[in-house]
Amino acid sequence: MNALDESVKSAVPSDRPAGRPPAAPERPAERPARPAGARSVEGRMLARLLDYLGNPPLEFILWTGERIAPPGAAPVAHVTVSSRATLLGILADPQVRFPDAYCEERLEIDGDLVQLLETVYHSGRSSPNPSPVRRLVEGLRRPHVNTLSGSRENIHHHYDIGNDFYSLWLGETMAYTCAYYPTPTTTLDEAQTAKMDHVCRKLRLRPGESVVEAGCGWGALGLHMARHYGVKVRAFNISREQIAYARERATRLGLSSQVEYVLDDYRNISGRYDAFVSVGMLEHVGVANYPALGEVIARSLGAQGRGLIHSIGRNRPAPLQPWIEKRIFPGAYPPSLAEMMRIFEPYDFSVLDVENLRLHYAQTLRHWLALFEAASGRVRGMFDEKFVRMWRMYLAGSVAGFTTGALQLFQVVFAPRDNNDVPMTREHLYAR
Repeated sequence: MNALDESVKSAVPSDRPAGRPPAAPERPAERPARPAGARSVEGRMLARLLDYLGNPPLEFILWTGERIAPPGAAPVAHVTVSSRATLLGILADPQVRFPDAYCEERLEIDGDLVQLLETVYHSGRSSPNPSPVRRLVEGLRRPHVNTLSGSRENIHHHYDIGNDFYSLWLGETMAYTCAYYPTPTTTLDEAQTAKMDHVCRKLRLRPGESVVEAGCGWGALGLHMARHYGVKVRAFNISREQIAYARERATRLGLSSQVEYVLDDYRNISGRYDAFVSVGMLEHVGVANYPALGEVIARSLGAQGRGLIHSIGRNRPAPLQPWIEKRIFPGAYPPSLAEMMRIFEPYDFSVLDVENLRLHYAQTLRHWLALFEAASGRVRGMFDEKFVRMWRMYLAGSVAGFTTGALQLFQVVFAPRDNNDVPMTREHLYAR
């Protein structure tokens, strides 16, 4: 439902040469046909919402049996609304109340959820400006902050809900970030391993070097760097569940002497390293803290150091979809590339390479969603039906975000400006 954030203003200037009489007035543009079946007051209100969204091919079925759908196209999904109160909530704040109603079983969807959300994202690109009511609702939103204490609370909300839950659908690597698919038939686990190799090759890691990792998840990348590239790693994270899992895994693999997992905030990183890496943490930092992150990197890297940041992003500045920020990822914000430069510019870092893996993340999410659905019965037993629907909506909406280009996935490689030990080509990324 993030497409409701988008608005387009257009102005068409006159190009009639001076002195030429004005042309005959054009016929007023025809109003779009009213969606079929809009008879009641509620139906007409819903028809206006569909018109606002660009009349996407969706059919709504009200509690009275009344059906509302734009004419001329077969619906990709049918949405049943259980009550007047549910509909009024959706009309007032569709970005939050629509997914909430689905999660609370006050709204049912017959059809492919990903396709429904892709349809809404596409349709909303040409939507007019939000109404005064919607502007008021959006103005009252207060995203979670990322202070030292706020970050711990935000991370705890999402990552500390149980390693057993995440192990049901993340695959063997337990990597909760975008994978890399060299071929269309690459499996999820193969793609996660390929992503870790892709990152290590970009950093050109050499045996004996030291690496600091900011935000290590369940520890897969640190273990991969140590095991396959011969480096020593210090990895920082503020999720207790993830750190405990990563430490146990390092012990089991005999890598505890090469990989140290530190339960602490990235702002407290100390020491000097050959490389800095952060995969999937920047979304939790907040733009206001980017200069502080840049300072951490600057004091951590030597003159010949290298760095890589991997993050969900945007083509232009915009907040995260508000339901996801409120219910799933408090404090999260996907930056634009211009916003990411606030990390690099104050410390004169040279950006060496930028790659967008947007469609790789869409494929990763499809794999996660399929595994989640296969395990939904077990998830329901661990939590409840509302939890299952919340995470289904989150994963499906994320697929739609990446397939429609509302979200991007940036990998940015950088180095101190005086570092001339940089590759002349990208051959090192693909050579076996």
